[in-house]
Amino acid sequence: MQTIGNLALSAGVSADTLRYYEKQGLIKPETKSAAGYRLYTHEAVRRIRFIKHAQRCGFTLSEICDLLTLKQADSACCADVRSLAVDKKLRIEHKLRALQAMSQALDTLILSCNGGESGTDCCPILVALESGLDEVSK
Repeated sequence: MQTIGNLALSAGVSADTLRYYEKQGLIKPETKSAAGYRLYTHEAVRRIRFIKHAQRCGFTLSEICDLLTLKQADSACCADVRSLAVDKKLRIEHKLRALQAMSQALDTLILSCNGGESGTDCCPILVALESGLDEVSK
């Protein structure tokens, strides 16, 4: 058994992160010491590493909770997990397309402005953004 501080060191996260994970229901202490310290098993380190790896793959804590629930459900199968992963990948690809469109829009704005010393009233970027806002509000 290890305290939250030792668990944090073992898992490479802060104790505050562990408290947050606990509040979100992602981890829980096995027991408490006589002094009231949370005590965790070595399985908690594996779970935290799972959480961190899933986050690096783009999963939110809520989605990670779903994955962990599936992992423990007797009625779940690999297809259920795959479905969540496919859905996540599609949402990431959608975000990437939206970010690419934003980047292209910014490229157009940047090319329209030579960055001179004229006042901001004449700045092509601000003018274009303002005219775009006018069209949206119509």
